[in-house]
Amino acid sequence: MKNVILSICCLALLSSCGDTHELSDEGLLVPLTVMEDASIPSIEINGVRLHSETFGNPSDPMIVVLHGGPGADYRSQLNFKQLVEDDYFIVFYDQRGSGLSERLGKEAYSNVQVYIDELEGVINYYRQNANQKIILAGHSWGAMLATGYINQNPNTIDGVVLAEPGGFTWDQTIEYLSKTQQIKLLEEGTNDFVYLDQFITGSDHNTLDYKFSLSLTGDSNTGDAIIPSYWRFGAVCSSASIELAINNPEQLDFTGSLKTHDQKVLFVYSELNESYGREHAELVSSEYKNVELHEIENCGHEIPEFGWSGYYPIIKTYLEEVL
Repeated sequence: MKNVILSICCLALLSSCGDTHELSDEGLLVPLTVMEDASIPSIEINGVRLHSETFGNPSDPMIVVLHGGPGADYRSQLNFKQLVEDDYFIVFYDQRGSGLSERLGKEAYSNVQVYIDELEGVINYYRQNANQKIILAGHSWGAMLATGYINQNPNTIDGVVLAEPGGFTWDQTIEYLSKTQQIKLLEEGTNDFVYLDQFITGSDHNTLDYKFSLSLTGDSNTGDAIIPSYWRFGAVCSSASIELAINNPEQLDFTGSLKTHDQKVLFVYSELNESYGREHAELVSSEYKNVELHEIENCGHEIPEFGWSGYYPIIKTYLEEVL
């Protein structure tokens, strides 16, 4: 309840200022995107401006880090920067409509192929030459995206690091989501969101992204006691992508050519995510021909941020073996 009171006080202060502001004004509710702040590092891929930055020597083997969502951002993945010390070139980017990247209309997410083409564009943008080794490191939805790319390009990726993808078919994914996305009507986070919805209205991206962030709470079902770090969530990206999956579930089947990918895949799941577990990990990972499966102890779903101490040495050993 104290969060509601604080929010109402903030609204009262905003309305009592000498200057009049709309809640949709840029920078008032959520951070600016690359379209409003030119100082944010960015690249343009397929006509869309993406928040992106890199670390390390551009000629070293490239690790492209893929965040979850759709709609989240790469802030919770920044521990991957440590791999620069092991002579890897690390590429981060916020996917279209996510994080600090350009906001787009619902029609921009009408086909999952746009995400796969975008990933290919990012790889080509940063790749120095045809011989440079490429590794995809995906978390949650990002691990699904990595697999979607590999399904279409089974022999072009040299290493694959996946952390708790929901599934590589819609049936696998919906089974997992049904355990994690249960609305708890008596939880304070849910009450705060519904209550504030009476005061904060609007259909612009700033307002929608802010309201979406209010629904985020630590979920004991996934073993995460606190919310992972983030800059800004993309509400339209998230809702449009879910609608795409529901209406066109065949687009979420990434399994057609996976068995032709010969390289070993590192697949990890967390100890504390009760909605995932070894059984689901074995089910999903079995779509690949050659898998190294690990449990990361003392963390939930947000493995790259909260389980890094156990995750990093496994990644390092795996990459030394496959490259």
